[in-house]
Amino acid sequence: MDVNQKQGKPLVVLLGPTAVGKTALSLQLARHFNGEIVSADSRLIYRTMDIGTAKPALDEQAEVPHHLIDLCEPDNPLTVAEYQALAYATIDAIHHRGRVPFLVGGTSLYVRAVVEGLQIPEVPPNPALRAELETLLEAQGREALYQRLLALDPATATVIDALNPRRLLRALEIVMITGRSKVDLEGSHPPSYAILQVGLTRPREELYARIDQRVLAMVEEGLVAETQRLLDADYAPTLPAMTSLGYREIGAYLRGEMTLDAAVERIQIETHRFVRHQMTWFRKMANVQWFDLSQPGGEEAVIEAVGRFLAEQE
Repeated sequence: MDVNQKQGKPLVVLLGPTAVGKTALSLQLARHFNGEIVSADSRLIYRTMDIGTAKPALDEQAEVPHHLIDLCEPDNPLTVAEYQALAYATIDAIHHRGRVPFLVGGTSLYVRAVVEGLQIPEVPPNPALRAELETLLEAQGREALYQRLLALDPATATVIDALNPRRLLRALEIVMITGRSKVDLEGSHPPSYAILQVGLTRPREELYARIDQRVLAMVEEGLVAETQRLLDADYAPTLPAMTSLGYREIGAYLRGEMTLDAAVERIQIETHRFVRHQMTWFRKMANVQWFDLSQPGGEEAVIEAVGRFLAEQE
């Protein structure tokens, strides 16, 4: 399937791992090409979680319109289907205003949901089953969920993000409620946009150094206080939002389970692991033009590529 379609109105996708430089470059592109930014980051949807998610600053959001940020409370996440519907409506509204939408983020499933038009299985909630699976996860860990999925739905187990317990939980729910494989229920119906996918990368050691500096900056900016405020607001430390990178480790520090230095180091190490995982999934995506931002003229090359693409659509 060619997701760089040549019919329809343009959509520029800017993807890449954490700390590669998406935010700064997306602002530059949006300013240059009369654009608006549509977030494709599964953590930026949460209100009051600003520092740990590296949310664009308020002055950046004021300078260039940003969308799909601060949509819900930390204990009320969106489904992928809900995100997809909001993204399409937002992109269409940007087109209606005569501007260029830039889909920007590091959550590959969100990007694929928009670009590929993934068909998300509609499965009714089953609180008892969810509680059973949550108990299994807490007692035996992510690997137990994976092994159960492998037994019930091997087709999905071979392609799923096995490091993400939420994805494993959802896949198990689908097969146990419907009796059908998640893979079988899914399909795709690509939107009629003309799409350019731009992938950003840097050498691994440079990326790790940027991550380490970012984590230190988050702590300086008040990550500990932000995490404490969330806990004081009665957001349970077991919530998906609160077990995400940064908040999980600072939560452990606040409970006296590790020192602050150990928590910072753990965030850095886990973020290194996470970006390796991100790149594995991004590399599987079709029709992505990759640019190494460590190379001289890397950003300028992206701007030129976007300019050529948009000129072709006129």
